[in-house]
Parts: sequence; C-alpha cells; structure tokens
Amino acid sequence: MPYRRLPNTDLARLRAMKTAYSMGRELHPTELAFTQSTYTKLELFINSFETAVQLYHDAYKRQAESSAKYVPIAQRARLYVSHFIQVVNMAIARGELKANVREYYNLPIDEGKLPSLTSDQEVIEWGQNIIRGEFQRTSEGRPPIMNPTIALVKVHYEKFIDQYTRHRVLQQNTSRTRSELDALRETADQIILSIWDEVEEHFEHLTPVDARERATQYGIVYVFRKNERRENERSPLVH
Repeated sequence: MPYRRLPNTDLARLRAMKTAYSMGRELHPTELAFTQSTYTKLELFINSFETAVQLYHDAYKRQAESSAKYVPIAQRARLYVSHFIQVVNMAIARGELKANVREYYNLPIDEGKLPSLTSDQEVIEWGQNIIRGEFQRTSEGRPPIMNPTIALVKVHYEKFIDQYTRHRVLQQNTSRTRSELDALRETADQIILSIWDEVEEHFEHLTPVDARERATQYGIVYVFRKNERRENERSPLVH
C-alpha cells in the first residue's frame, strides 16, 4: 500500500493548506471532507503562515545580496590591516623602528608575529588598535608608516565597519523572521495532519484506489514504495 507523505518544507506546507482551503471555499460544508472547525482553523491561520514564509524569504534574499557586497569589502579591510602591521614589523626587523613602537598598536613588543585576523571581530579590534595607535604616534611628531598609510587603511576600515553594521542588521532580521516562522510550523503541521486524517476517514468507505483519488484532491500526497512502483509498471493497462 502506498503511504502518505506529510510536507516537510514550507512551500509544501503552503501547497497542502492552499489545496485544502480551495476545496473548503468551493464546496458546501456538508460536502466538505473535513470538519468545519478544522476549516475555520485553516482559514484563520493560512495567511499568517504565508506572510511569515514570504518575510523570511525576503529577509534571506536581502542578506544574501548584502553578503555578496560585504565579503570583498571585509577581505580588503583585512588585507590593509594585515599589511600595515607587516610593514611595522619589517621596519623593526630592518632596524628603522624600535621594537617598543609596537606598544602604540597594542602588539606584543617582542613578537614580530601577525595577530589573528580570521574573524570580523578581530579585524575590527586590530583596525581600531592600529588607527588609534598610529594617530597617537604621529601626533607626537614621529614620521608616519607608509605603504599603506594609516589614512588609506582608515578609508577601507570605515567602509568595512559601515557594511558590517548593515550586514549584521540584515542577519538579525533573517534570524528573527526564521524564528517567527519556526514557531508557526508546528501549528501548520497540526492543521495539515487534522485535515488529512479527517479526509481519509471521510472516504474510508470507498475502495483504496478511489479513496486515494478523492483524497489527493484535498492535497494529500501518496508515495508508492519501490516494489509497489515495479508492480504497478508490470500491471496491464485498463481500458
């Protein structure tokens, strides 16, 4: 016997509910294969669920579009922060600067190692450190670090911060709309299950084939197992 497959995606849930809702609008309550109380629950719920699905998809799309812009901007800022620190360390290695100059940038004095810049938070932290430190150093009359200058680093860093802030807001919107949608899924599944149970019970007096045919009109999805499909393919056509 084929088994019914409950929807496991939001679009499939919507499709199942819309099919049942359409039958409820077309048929008189006495002709409908599921109860009027279940139809009322469906009618009150379906628009909320569809709206939640749309809001989540819209938020996710905006986040994806933002990410396409954000990633190269973040990479560029990371590159400039990294290069600035490397230039400082190379100048120290050549003897052009003393090792204690690293104190301005919150770098360990005796380490010429590049700090981790893997995460966005690390780029933010070290970007702040070198911008603040270099402005303090030059304000004391010391010659600026060149290639890249701190002014150029600051341009890319501030562009990154601006995009980071926007991207975080979009991520939060996506997370919020996803949570709201998650909270509605259980209700959607309960309503669909009630409809499908009631429809199958309504048609249980029919032959299995006729009952399934009528039930599919209400959106119930039946799946044949592999051996059942093979047997079906071997069966002669009925004219």
